[in-house]
Amino acid sequence: MNRLKFVKSMRQKIVFKSISVLILFLEISISNAQVISKAEPPNWWTGMENPQLQIMLYGYNIAAYELSLSNDKLLQSVQKTENPNYLFLNLEIPKNISPQTISIQVKENGELIESFPYELKERTKNRTQHLGFDQSDVIYLLMPDRFANGDISNDTMDELLEKADRTNPDGRHGGDIQGIINHLDYLDKLGVTTLWINPLLENNQQKYTYHGYAITDFYNIDARFGNNAKYVELVNKAHQKDLKVVMDMVLNHCGINHWWMDDLPSEDWIHQFDEYTQSNFRSTVLTDPYASSEDIMRQQKGWFNRNMPDLNQQNPLVATYFIQNSIWWIEYAGIDGIRLDTQPYADKDMIARWAQEIRNQYPDFTILGESWLQKIPITAYWQENSKNFDGYSSNIPVITDFPMHYAITQTFNEEQTWTDGIAKLYYILAQDFVYNNPANTLVFLDNHDVTRIFSSLNQSMEKLKMALAFQLTTRGIPSILYGTELLMEGYEHEAHGKMRKDFTGGWPDDEKNGFTAKGRTDAQNEIYNYLQHLLNWRKSKEVIHTGKLTHFVPENNVYVYFRHDADETVMIILNNNENYQTIQTERFKEIMQGYRTGKEIISQTEINNLNKIHIPKKSAMIIELKQ
Repeated sequence: MNRLKFVKSMRQKIVFKSISVLILFLEISISNAQVISKAEPPNWWTGMENPQLQIMLYGYNIAAYELSLSNDKLLQSVQKTENPNYLFLNLEIPKNISPQTISIQVKENGELIESFPYELKERTKNRTQHLGFDQSDVIYLLMPDRFANGDISNDTMDELLEKADRTNPDGRHGGDIQGIINHLDYLDKLGVTTLWINPLLENNQQKYTYHGYAITDFYNIDARFGNNAKYVELVNKAHQKDLKVVMDMVLNHCGINHWWMDDLPSEDWIHQFDEYTQSNFRSTVLTDPYASSEDIMRQQKGWFNRNMPDLNQQNPLVATYFIQNSIWWIEYAGIDGIRLDTQPYADKDMIARWAQEIRNQYPDFTILGESWLQKIPITAYWQENSKNFDGYSSNIPVITDFPMHYAITQTFNEEQTWTDGIAKLYYILAQDFVYNNPANTLVFLDNHDVTRIFSSLNQSMEKLKMALAFQLTTRGIPSILYGTELLMEGYEHEAHGKMRKDFTGGWPDDEKNGFTAKGRTDAQNEIYNYLQHLLNWRKSKEVIHTGKLTHFVPENNVYVYFRHDADETVMIILNNNENYQTIQTERFKEIMQGYRTGKEIISQTEINNLNKIHIPKKSAMIIELKQ
């Protein structure tokens, strides 16, 4: 079977029956006398809502053997592909079956030559107890390689290609799961409720592996981060502190060094071309009524880069593989949510099926889709049950609000015009009617892919405080990037490794320790205390989580809005001016009528007269109104 020239140039061992693969299987056969060298998923559970299970088996010329199960009632069919080194077993597991280890029996000419054990485990009790996150949560996004190094013994692993080099901004620095575990108290005290951790799965590539998005094994944690058991320990210890954990998952592509790239299950397992073809990264073509087929093909099938082959989710075997993989991690580790990387790049129908299958099994589970798009109507398309022209529903409840992100990074640097300055925030929210559920949007000032917010706001503490106050009181689910509380800087146009700096104090030899007040500068403590105060105040404020939002058209570069419900009303004022402002409140009487006093929660100041409110330059006020 012909393979691609550009793939060959990157991976010399990529033909189906290459000499290296043959040698590998011969070595396995001689040393272990095994036909089956790999089974994925590695196990399953009884009592699942969907009784169907597909096991991918890998072994040299495995399709030439006869396969059966010790419990023959479970096996429905055996699927082959053009590659004889793979078989796919389709099982049906009754919901009431008892946990057991079944044997996958391999026979040659009627003689049993191998009995491969496969475990159907008992499900963990109360597995769904912590699942899901919502508007009451605040997410803390951290990059594990850059957060904290809790175990220096795993910084470099002999079996993995890239070694630790903290002097290289784009190299591996040694942060790991133990480092996160060691600082759960810090995160809890800060006031966040949910941890979104960039991918932890194995990335056995030559370089640029620290970010985790070029996965080479979808069932195993990268050994430089720890192992599967250590990840479960992290989730359990986070739950003990009422912290939730969101797993970052990648369905669109894998790493060029993934084990199957030497010997693909089928030629259409990945998207292939005569010459290297990269994505055009134009997700707008998927909703564009005038888009060309060529542009759509490039967006959907082009590779992210030469080290990330684009997976073909239209292949039913690929689709089932990743649906089961996601469910496996939820059941195995007890995670509370998934952040789906590059949502519009994978086949959208497969993604809708994937999300629905997960939610059929775990109804309260939350999926967050990364929809990196600039315009609101195109962004809204990717949220479930939106009123789309083609009737499409992604079945993904929460999406990233990039239009809001871009507005925030510009708002506080601009003078107000009809549409610019503080008016940008107003206009973004005024378009919320296009979303099925605007409350289910991720509101972020920055993330691991864009310029850090402190840099975007020209290193202004005043502007950062306003941005945080807005983020934590507007509609949606807030997400904060690690190091924001340390005024970390970084620019998207620079190397990403420089933007994704190490958290100060996360390494044993760091001179300063940002995890402690003593180790932070005065400015860092100022923003840390400000953020901590807002976060912990927000935790118990149901009116901020689910209350109605009513806002007023900005005037004189001042934006006023309210969060209110039957029990409470909170007034938020953003003064984007370089001078002091006095706010006459008669204009807001439809909300403020009946309220006489208030308490400003940032300064803890009592306000005895609500008729006029004085607000300093470039600042925010959050006022709990009292009758």
